[in-house]
Amino acid sequence: MKIVADENIPLIHKFFDDIGLVETYPGRELNSQQLTDADVLLVRSVTQVDEALLKNSNVKFVGTCTIGYDHIDIEYLKSKDIAFSSAPGCNANSVVEYVLSCFSVLSETKNIKLNGITVGVVGCGNVGGRLTAKLKKLGIRTHRYDPLIDQKGMSTFEDILNCDIISLHTPLTTEGEYPTKHLFNDSILSKLSDKQILINTGRGAVIDGAALKEKLKNEPNFTVILDVWENEPGIDPELARLVTIGTPHIAGYSLDGKVAGTEMIYKALCRNLDLPVRQKAAQFMPEPPVSKLTFSSQANVSDSMHTAIRLCYDVRYDHYQLLSTLNANETQRCLAFDQLRKGYRARREFNTVKVSLKNADSIMHSTFRDLGFNVKTL
Repeated sequence: MKIVADENIPLIHKFFDDIGLVETYPGRELNSQQLTDADVLLVRSVTQVDEALLKNSNVKFVGTCTIGYDHIDIEYLKSKDIAFSSAPGCNANSVVEYVLSCFSVLSETKNIKLNGITVGVVGCGNVGGRLTAKLKKLGIRTHRYDPLIDQKGMSTFEDILNCDIISLHTPLTTEGEYPTKHLFNDSILSKLSDKQILINTGRGAVIDGAALKEKLKNEPNFTVILDVWENEPGIDPELARLVTIGTPHIAGYSLDGKVAGTEMIYKALCRNLDLPVRQKAAQFMPEPPVSKLTFSSQANVSDSMHTAIRLCYDVRYDHYQLLSTLNANETQRCLAFDQLRKGYRARREFNTVKVSLKNADSIMHSTFRDLGFNVKTL
């Protein structure tokens, strides 16, 4: 059996070598010639999987090691009886922790008090749903908007536009009653004041990049955080310099989230082929860079929370990494954008860190627990 895969899928050989011959290629460069004698195709979000890619192949299983699958022509796969699996929820927690890191940085740089803001979450699937639940646990007021799911407890889109922070977690769609492409166009962006904050970790084209750039030129105090961009990897360098925080599509790139995606597709392929599941993610995971933190009874809850979040993950590192690539020519910028993703460091999630609390009160304990840390009381 031959398996063709995106070279950026972590632990690809450890999981799949015992199933067949694995050949890896850059995801953006995968083409039909490489699939001529392939039985299985494994991708991430940068590969468009459609008739043009698959028509001359013998591929019988396609797996994407990502939450979303708007890069997959599902109808074509069905028409050719090609099995398909995605990895829903695999890196949702990673994206949530990216947003929390952004909140932590903004609390310092913009003097935002987290217990006094309202957050509007657009898109309430795996990521948006988890973010909303976590913010509520932390006592942060939220509004949810997603016209495609049960409307119980949902807010209106106008409610969202009045929130202090608006966080986007939608797939990219161009059809249907509620298309998301350029959902935040010039008309919608004009309704937002420069005291509000807009975060996009969903899909780049949900925001009209040209309109956003003009708004930032005219309202430089408007706070924008972008992890996703139109026309990746050829992002607009001028826009990237104007945003408050810009990162190279790595919100979901914790090692835990990426490996979870690989493991989910491995299990799906094993089921498809009626094979036993022999590999588990836990056996391959390294020790996290930060594994233990201790706070004494003298520690302040808010200061301790922000210290722990940023020790695990400070989003500003990735921001400055992206900024360092923007002065190159377009070809070099595109290569650098993809290289930042391919060579991304082993970022670990909060639950891999043991937080010891000495004589801490219940508020300190519940705050760290609700953030997702592994809490131990001394």
